[in-house]
Amino acid sequence: MADNMTVSYSDGVKGWPSRFSYIPEFLTGLNTYLYSFDGGNLYRHNTNPLRNNYYGVQEKSTITGVFNDRPLEIKLFKTMSFESDAAWSCIELKTDLSSGSMLFSDFEQKEGEWFSYIRQNAQTEDFKLRSANGIGDLTSTIGQAPNIELLTFSNDLGNIISGGDTLYFTTTQGPKPIGVVTAIDKANKQITMDYSAYSVPTIVAGDFIYYYKNIVAESTGARGYFLEFTLELPVTATQPVELFSVGSSVMKSFP
Repeated sequence: MADNMTVSYSDGVKGWPSRFSYIPEFLTGLNTYLYSFDGGNLYRHNTNPLRNNYYGVQEKSTITGVFNDRPLEIKLFKTMSFESDAAWSCIELKTDLSSGSMLFSDFEQKEGEWFSYIRQNAQTEDFKLRSANGIGDLTSTIGQAPNIELLTFSNDLGNIISGGDTLYFTTTQGPKPIGVVTAIDKANKQITMDYSAYSVPTIVAGDFIYYYKNIVAESTGARGYFLEFTLELPVTATQPVELFSVGSSVMKSFP
């Protein structure tokens, strides 16, 4: 637990259900009110109309939970939904295999619930997942490294590769990105790529090239035994907000 928060105990649940961002010098209850001291000044809580405002500093509301139905099965978490009178951001979600997040703008309100497909974070590629697929052995290239633009193959390109996928080449240090797919010519078995964001290594005919689907756009979900999530309201949310429930579309993952 972080050392920059205050925790509260509830007799009703016999536990510590809430954490607060303020650190009082002294805290006490008197005549149904909660009082605290900060900087030698006395404050009475629950009287300021601004929520999450402590000692003149505006904070955020966050809540962390876990989906862990059928804990012995590896599951695929496809969506997240919640019933609330405001849109929350999912600032972090993680399983034992992957991680991700969704902005509040990713959630759409449908039939009284806020709904979004689970999106993984960029730079969290796992080449053991189905998002990674082989293309084939390279036949020729157009351009000189690091300015290679066109790749030609001897085999069919298949139907799964699409624009926005990242192309990879294996080096002694492991997978290395070489560019992003911008155009596909299946008839001539050619792929055009944008290499501007990468330092393209020397690739030659016979090298095996593969690709990884765009994990943010594809919404392939998150796999793992459990899914831990953290929801957050923006700092501008100063009025009361209710969160009734959080759910996810979950199915068994079949390798």
